[in-house]
Amino acid sequence: MVDMRRLNKNSSDLPKFSDLGDSDTSRDQPTRLGLNPLKLMGGFVVCLMGLSVLFSISVILKDFNSNSIWAVADARVLDVALPRGQEDDPLAAFVKHKKKLQSSSLEHDDRLFNGLISGQFDEDSCLSRYQVASYRKESPYKPSSYLISRLRRYEALHKRCGPNTEPYNRHVANLKAGKKTEEASDCNYLVWVSFSGLGNRILTLGSAFVYALLTDRVLLVDRGADLDDLFCEPFPEVSWLLPLDFPIIDQFKSLNQKSPECFGNMLKTSNTSSSLPYVYLHLVHDYDDHDKLFFCDQDQSFLQNVPWVVMKSDNYFIPSLFLMPSFEQELHNLFPEKETVFHFIGRYLFFPTNPVWGLVTRYYKSYLAQADERIGIQVRVFDTRPGPFQYVLDQILACSLDNNVLPGINSNESFITSPGTQKSKAVLLTSLSSGYFEKIRDMYWEHPTVTGEVIEVFQPSHEGYQQTEKKMHHRKAWAEMYLLSLTDKLITSSWSTFGYVAQSLGGLNPWILYKPENETTPNPACTRAMSIEPCFHAPPFFDCKKRSGTDTGAVVPHVRHCEDMSWGLKLVNPTVDSVA
Repeated sequence: MVDMRRLNKNSSDLPKFSDLGDSDTSRDQPTRLGLNPLKLMGGFVVCLMGLSVLFSISVILKDFNSNSIWAVADARVLDVALPRGQEDDPLAAFVKHKKKLQSSSLEHDDRLFNGLISGQFDEDSCLSRYQVASYRKESPYKPSSYLISRLRRYEALHKRCGPNTEPYNRHVANLKAGKKTEEASDCNYLVWVSFSGLGNRILTLGSAFVYALLTDRVLLVDRGADLDDLFCEPFPEVSWLLPLDFPIIDQFKSLNQKSPECFGNMLKTSNTSSSLPYVYLHLVHDYDDHDKLFFCDQDQSFLQNVPWVVMKSDNYFIPSLFLMPSFEQELHNLFPEKETVFHFIGRYLFFPTNPVWGLVTRYYKSYLAQADERIGIQVRVFDTRPGPFQYVLDQILACSLDNNVLPGINSNESFITSPGTQKSKAVLLTSLSSGYFEKIRDMYWEHPTVTGEVIEVFQPSHEGYQQTEKKMHHRKAWAEMYLLSLTDKLITSSWSTFGYVAQSLGGLNPWILYKPENETTPNPACTRAMSIEPCFHAPPFFDCKKRSGTDTGAVVPHVRHCEDMSWGLKLVNPTVDSVA
């Protein structure tokens, strides 16, 4: 604003005409030239003010670096009319806009996740790959340089051996002819069969990729009903999708433990020298003791010479790979922080396609973006009766309030004024039922919080029941998993792969709701997770060297039993206590 005191002072201090000369000539000269001394001095003051503003802007612009210029290019959408209240102060608005651009540039600096993601993709084909960095906080975890180099090496292998390459066509021709490829080849394949619900598919696909990395195999993915509709292609310039004319694709549904190609069945019948063109791995929850020998080095060795391995699983089986001596050192090099396996693999492989990303971003911008803090609550109820159930609601609230995730309410007051600015929390609740959302929303609508915080509660969908074959159902489910991963704090349900995916992608240590028994709210209601890793629900309990049963959750300090499933296994960063 113009300082009127300065103007007034300057006006009163203008030199008198007598000071400029007493002659009539000097007194009349300005008038004859059409110049007025007052106007001259006023113009001089305005020029000084203009120079002052220009100098201020030049100082601000001096701080702009190349990243800020990059941000300006990407933040064109911000270049709109100034918000109300700022139109009269353009310099302040400019400074605020600059800070916003600098913040944007910091987000864009992490768009390749510290080198995890290749920069060789067409951005428009998968908008989420490079845009998601501006929707989530920077991960506290950094991928190892070895993991990054192995991913680039794998991408080169996939490009050299993937669909429609000469090695692939040759191996497919042998498979079609029903014979095993005899000549040595550096192109061997792992075919992942689409099976089970979406959460299970994401976790098993991540597990299959880690196994492919460890064994130098090319991962090819059976798209099932809709996998290509949900996930972007993860490797540059080549597809991971199994071609629809793959010779045995129609046999996938019929493969089981009794199939002659089944790994466990081969071991059971001592037929490991078979010349079958492929081997089937049955790693589903109902697998038997012979199938579980997959996790023993000596029994898996014959797979090294098999060009085609076909895998069906509904388990996150990576924890048991860490118990295999042949993989131990490689896994340590890839993942020095043991609890980050799916965090990095998930962020590398799984990006929402543009239709799903549209669901994510529209919802986020509409309901979550403006909150000071975002809370995710994922509710999975195993009671088959129609809900909602009071004991589940009580458990959700007990966990939220006891751990200060959400504030309590004041039932005796109609209004509470908090000192300073009111903080807002947006609660994103996901459930097949709308009942829990409605009750929590109404509680915070009808009563003020004891802290004065404003609590908003949202639920994107309530499908009623799991609809595993519907495309839009899976789009919404994937969008909700991803939205949960963008929150600041997270509460999940026991045994739920939906929650496992969200916590690992987000790098969030959730509070896990204990599984209720006898329709009773557990006490305590929940526990804090040991790590951000998912749980392996059906691990083997077998000592491969002694060929006898053992507690595989007590073999090494970084593989422990899960909080929500006492017999399950999960990866953790070992502590002093666990090592002792």
